[in-house]
Amino acid sequence: MQTRICRLTSRRDLRVESIDLELPSDNEVLIRMGAGGICGSDLHYYNDGGFGPIQVKEPIILGHEVSGIVQLLGPGVKNLKIGDKVAINPSHPCGECKYCQKEIFQHCLRMRFFGSALRFPHEQGAFRDNMVVRAEQCFPIHKNTSLAQAACAEPLAVCLHAQGRAPDLKGKRVLITGSGPIGVLCVALAAEAGASEIIATDLEDLPLKVAKNMGASQTINISDCPEMMDIFLVDNGYFDVAFECSAAQVALQSCIETVRPQGTIIQIGVTGNLSIPINKLVGKEIFLLGAHRFHTEFKTAVELIDLGKIDVTPIISCTYSMDQAPEAFELAGDRSQVVKVQLSFESKY
Repeated sequence: MQTRICRLTSRRDLRVESIDLELPSDNEVLIRMGAGGICGSDLHYYNDGGFGPIQVKEPIILGHEVSGIVQLLGPGVKNLKIGDKVAINPSHPCGECKYCQKEIFQHCLRMRFFGSALRFPHEQGAFRDNMVVRAEQCFPIHKNTSLAQAACAEPLAVCLHAQGRAPDLKGKRVLITGSGPIGVLCVALAAEAGASEIIATDLEDLPLKVAKNMGASQTINISDCPEMMDIFLVDNGYFDVAFECSAAQVALQSCIETVRPQGTIIQIGVTGNLSIPINKLVGKEIFLLGAHRFHTEFKTAVELIDLGKIDVTPIISCTYSMDQAPEAFELAGDRSQVVKVQLSFESKY
């Protein structure tokens, strides 16, 4: 038996091919995939061959924001049944290295993460019709929650982890730079947490419209009206917390300029090297913290979506079949037209 896959063979060369399908072994399940979101890292692999030190060195099946339906249970599976709709956690830490022993699993030294070129051989991804995964990575959802919604659990988990790195947002003034999928989900979480004011910025109008729908108090198109940020420079800064989601030099600079003394910046966006105005950072005693992936937050993300506490549907701009994957990837890179593009597989939802 074979299954179709979506494999990147070289930069901008994405092919739909077929490979043999394995059967689940102990504590594994066979999933008929339903929906898969195209992530920023997928786009970096597709357009640039990688980002920073992470470079594609062999053909790789892309995709890690996925959901599906359980088709077959391997021996020992107790928490799932055939027909379950599930969100799938792409992260599988080893549980044994020194960081896993300290329960900071996102820094596992032998992490296996769907569709990652971090190590060689690469970890193959989940853009395929059928896939065998570990049962512990599958989180059931209610029948009324769509697989498209469930596939948004992974980016929401990233944002939950970032929020966990920040101080309590209740009553705080929050800046979010970059209103892509991560940025607008950070907006939704900040609103849910009771932030008193949420300002979202971007270079395009469409993502800013989505950010407004997700709970932003105000949106600012930096390319059209950069002067609108000047008011936040008064008295050495305005914001209590900033979430930097774009990995753009000018955005990080803006965060440092507009966060108040002893405020906090959470850097989520990733890129190569950026220059940091150290004197300003030190002079204002700013807390600059990174946020990397997630662990327990994935379960929380699934629950928030499943219970309707966070509505992820505004971020889903359009859906393409896997046969249209190259077209989908081309569109996903155009932030003037879309926020999140998803692929659909054989499952009907």
